[in-house]
Amino acid sequence: MTTPAIAIRDLTCRLGGRAVLDGVSLDIPAGGSVAILGPNGAGKTTLLKCIARIVRPASGAIEILGKASASYAQRDLARVLSYVPQADARYLPFRVSEFVLLGRYPHLSPFSSLTPEDRRAADAAMDRTGTREFADRPIDTLSGGERQRVFIAAALTQGARILLLDEPATFLDYKHQVEVVELLRGLNRDEGVTLVSVTHDANDAALLGDHAIALKAGRVHFAGEISALLAEGVLESVFDTPFDRIAAPAGQILVRAREAAR
Repeated sequence: MTTPAIAIRDLTCRLGGRAVLDGVSLDIPAGGSVAILGPNGAGKTTLLKCIARIVRPASGAIEILGKASASYAQRDLARVLSYVPQADARYLPFRVSEFVLLGRYPHLSPFSSLTPEDRRAADAAMDRTGTREFADRPIDTLSGGERQRVFIAAALTQGARILLLDEPATFLDYKHQVEVVELLRGLNRDEGVTLVSVTHDANDAALLGDHAIALKAGRVHFAGEISALLAEGVLESVFDTPFDRIAAPAGQILVRAREAAR
């Protein structure tokens, strides 16, 4: 049996005295692309932050590539896993090239300087994400889609093979949504990068993932293929609202929430 990229067993996390996650267990396959979705307050971002060790769970176990997450030194964990938050640039007083180079920190000793290899890694990541053209611009001058690609470039500069992405396409216009989704799918398809993306939108989940995990009230409510997620009745049970399904080209299905009958 292939070792999962991420294995979670009976994970419980409490914030402010409330169980935000309650007994969550799931496996994310190496090289897979999994979308985590659910209504607001379901625990999606908290789950991502627990995996990234930003939030400490109350109980349960997380394994990364077959090894207990808690046993990784922080630098070692950062070499295999990277967390990409929503691209907020308000507190990032860096030029793009400077910020992307920060991704090399897991590979540097406390008093070492950047090497040509570090700079090549950053250049390759900017080329892969199409961000080299604004390498000298301050991050806060970029559009939301450009900033998101810069955040992904920094994650690739780390050398991580697992990317955790919090709402990577939310608040972007259609053009930048397409650019970010195509970039992420290419990383997964062509380079085998494992993607774990949080979203609240079922259509985004279908674009970003091959499989989906739906959380509801801190528990796993659904886990399976995207096609099963979009089947009649599943989304309704996750979000407690009716949905319309619309046939699209290439056999795809789009969904939209429908106002409940009065």
